[in-house]
Amino acid sequence: MASSVFAFNPLTGRRAREPVTPIAPKSRSSLNFRNSHSVKFKCEHSCFEVSNVSYQPPGTELSLLNSVSFSLPEKSFGLIFGRSGSGKTTLVQLLAEISKPTSGSIYIQKYGNDGNPVQSPEPLSSGRVGIVFQFPERYFVADNVLEEVTFGWPRQKGDLQMKEHLALRLQRAINWVGLSGISLDRDPHSLSGGYKRRLALAIQLVQVPDLLILDEPLAGLDWKARADVVKLLKHLKKELTILVVSHDLKELAAIVDRSWRMEMGGILREEPLPI
Repeated sequence: MASSVFAFNPLTGRRAREPVTPIAPKSRSSLNFRNSHSVKFKCEHSCFEVSNVSYQPPGTELSLLNSVSFSLPEKSFGLIFGRSGSGKTTLVQLLAEISKPTSGSIYIQKYGNDGNPVQSPEPLSSGRVGIVFQFPERYFVADNVLEEVTFGWPRQKGDLQMKEHLALRLQRAINWVGLSGISLDRDPHSLSGGYKRRLALAIQLVQVPDLLILDEPLAGLDWKARADVVKLLKHLKKELTILVVSHDLKELAAIVDRSWRMEMGGILREEPLPI
C-alpha cells in the first residue's frame, strides 16, 4: 500500500521499524454492490456501511470473516470488541484497503430525511480513511512535530492557494487534538505518551478522513493519558465518524454509540458492551 493516509502502517511509504504482514489482496471486482440490498440500515444523512463482507485467504478453505455487515452513521462512535484471533485485525485491514474482501461491499451511502438512499453508494477508498494502529509512536520518523505531521505531504512546489489550504488543514488538525500549546520544533519522541497519541491523530486528521479507525488507542498509556485520550475522542466524534477496535470497554463506554462483538470464526454481532 502506498497511500500516505496510513501513516503508522509499515506497509506505507514511511520508514518503519517493525514489519506488518498484510493479507493477500483480492481484486477490486470482488466488491459487489448488488449484495447490499440484503442488509437493512436505519439512519439518516450519510452512513459508513459494510455489507456481507467475507474474507478467505487464497489457497485455503478457512474463512477469517463470514458475512460481516454493520452500519455506522456519520459523526458517531462505533466500537468492535472480541477475543484475540477472532478477526478484528482482518476486518480493519479490509476497511483500510490494505486487502480486498473475497466478497461483499464497503461503501458510504447517503440518505434523505425519509430514510431512503438519495444516490448510488460510493466506494470507501483508502484516501478517505485515516487509521492509527496500536503504538503508532513507534513509527515516528521525523526530527520535529511539524515534519512528522507533514511527512506524507507533496514535496513539489505549489501555488499560494495550495499552500494556504495545507496550512489551514494543519492548523485545524493541531487544534482538534489539543497540540496548539506544543512547539512544532519539538522532538516527537520527547512528548508524553498521551501527547504522542494526540500527534498520531493529528497526522491522520490533516487528511480530513470520512472514517477514522483506531486500533487499541489506550494501549500502553497511564491512567491520566488514557483519560485525556478518551476526552479527546469524545470531542472528535462531533466532527468525524470514528470506529475503534479495543479491549478497554469500560473507559470508552460513555462515548460509544454502537458496539459489536467479533466472535471466533469472523462473525460480527451487534451487542451492548458487557460492562
